[in-house]
Amino acid sequence: MRAEKFYQGNKNFMYAIVEIAGQQFKVTKGRRINVHRLPQAEGDQVEFDNILLTDDGTNINVGTPKVAGSKVTAQVLTHFKGEKVPVFKKKKRKGYQKWNNHRQYYSQILVQEIIF
Repeated sequence: MRAEKFYQGNKNFMYAIVEIAGQQFKVTKGRRINVHRLPQAEGDQVEFDNILLTDDGTNINVGTPKVAGSKVTAQVLTHFKGEKVPVFKKKKRKGYQKWNNHRQYYSQILVQEIIF
């Protein structure tokens, strides 16, 4: 069951749209998110203040470009590498073929608090 369907009728459900490392994520308290590698060590606290939208169940605040005075605190759980992605380059009729692989570095964070 997806979280959006479960909390659809609950007015106490709070969420925020946060920009982390150039990507936007919908975060709720207690949610684990995989983001691009953060410079903090495992177990450190991280604060994100680039909040684009907040919803507390009754009021929706849209930032222009970000919501003033709001922040999200999270804890860095682990650093890991993602799945291997094959990269294949080829030029037809030239005899050029190149194989390569790529593994992206990620950090898993646990959202602890959303402050509006």
